[in-house]
Amino acid sequence: MRLLVLGGTEFVGRAVVESALGRGWEVTVFHRGRHAPPPGVRSLHGDRTAADGLAALADGGPWDAVVDTWSAAPRAVREAARLLRGRVGRYAYLSSRSVYAHPPAGGTGEDAALVGGASADAEQTEYARDKRGGELAAVEAFGADDSLLVRAGLILGPYENVGRLPWWLTRIARGGPVLAPGPRDLALQYIDVRDLADWTLGAVEKGLGGPYDLVSPPGHTTMGGFLTACVEATGGDARLCWTDPQVVLDAGIEPWVELPVWVPPGGALYDALHRADVSRALATGLVCRPVGETVADTWAWLRAIGGTAPQRPDRTSKGLDPQVEARVLTAAEGVAGTTP
Repeated sequence: MRLLVLGGTEFVGRAVVESALGRGWEVTVFHRGRHAPPPGVRSLHGDRTAADGLAALADGGPWDAVVDTWSAAPRAVREAARLLRGRVGRYAYLSSRSVYAHPPAGGTGEDAALVGGASADAEQTEYARDKRGGELAAVEAFGADDSLLVRAGLILGPYENVGRLPWWLTRIARGGPVLAPGPRDLALQYIDVRDLADWTLGAVEKGLGGPYDLVSPPGHTTMGGFLTACVEATGGDARLCWTDPQVVLDAGIEPWVELPVWVPPGGALYDALHRADVSRALATGLVCRPVGETVADTWAWLRAIGGTAPQRPDRTSKGLDPQVEARVLTAAEGVAGTTP
């Protein structure tokens, strides 16, 4: 297989490239040159936001498939897809479950209502509409059968540049009492970036088209399993202090942002993030590795790069202020309820 990756040097794109190389595929990476791609690829440079920024692709190919990770102005997807039409067999666009109208009901899948106001030729607006616009651009150029729309949920794993799992690992490695938002058995859904990459390339090989929600089955792990894996991976003296969700909310702590991955149970946000129906992806071969493997491999990568994860400039910083954490733990008397 001959694969073109638009991106390919960070997080999801890098995982896709490494998965393709592991399959023995011939890989071309089109990127801005800010980060080195994995060794073993053909590298083309260009800036999709600049005039004539796709010039390096004008005479390239043919390729069996392209994987596009773009998440800004949809018109960049439209221009790339139009340029590549006829020289690429299949267009795989890495989208997001954010494309569903908010709030999506728990237990829904690819047939849920979609966000309104999206356009394939729009400038950058907001994340959900931009991702939906990217989908429309891919389908416009390649048709429903030859465009694969990968609607990822929460993505974790090595190379993460969003700040969720790296923050938890760094915080727990620091040790001491750790504010662990409950309940401990709260079911989580996420996708290891490598499982996302493997499924996407497998779907390309199978000739799949249309939308697929890509995230683990509901309850693949729990908040307890996730944070315990962090403690085990880092090997420190951290003590998880399980704290009632209402105590966390009453302290003004923002779920998902200040305590990454976690949202309190029972609300629309929890349903949207952790109760998706992924039966369609499972039926086509999605396999999700254990949470302990995702966490341990991310910790190994984080240590290998000096302990500080890269941070995308277009994403908000994550994590809880240590003083706020200490104040909430003291007020809740959570230290007495710690787990080793």
